[in-house]
Amino acid sequence: MRADAERNRMRVLRAAEELFAAKGAPNVTMEDISRAAGVGRGTLYRRYPDRASIAVALLDEHERALQERLLRGDPPLGPGAPPGERLAAFYAAMVRLLEDHSHLVLGAETGRSRFETGAYGFWRAHVRALLTAAAHPAPDALVEPLLAPLAPDVYAYQRDDRGLTPAQITTALAHLARRVTG
Repeated sequence: MRADAERNRMRVLRAAEELFAAKGAPNVTMEDISRAAGVGRGTLYRRYPDRASIAVALLDEHERALQERLLRGDPPLGPGAPPGERLAAFYAAMVRLLEDHSHLVLGAETGRSRFETGAYGFWRAHVRALLTAAAHPAPDALVEPLLAPLAPDVYAYQRDDRGLTPAQITTALAHLARRVTG
């Protein structure tokens, strides 16, 4: 990538992160991002066709770090713990990710786009592998129901409308993880 293109990319991402945090991703327009980044609309749209693609780019770094910990980290999040404990640790890590980056997740994962992200595919494969390791009789049928509580709009509803704390949500999900894996 050319140096000026990389500078513009970084300016767009910084501006978008600040705007998403301040106003909430659904309330930020591409025009807002273009103006705050000091780049033309053509420059913005060449790289990012919509607001969600910018949020996905911002989330990518955080999600890759979590994926690395799932693959090579210490138990119970990483390998070496029983499936139920790993699933509970995964839920706890995802709650932290949602709590820390909800302004990005809500912008990146809207509607069906949630299922099309690379991260979702990774989370799906991880949960399916844990269910298989726990000898669950129907792992494919259970993956989406187990990931559903991590949908950004579900999490936001629990936090904002129901008044649940991250600790309460994590505890409930850990209980679910241990029950479903036997």
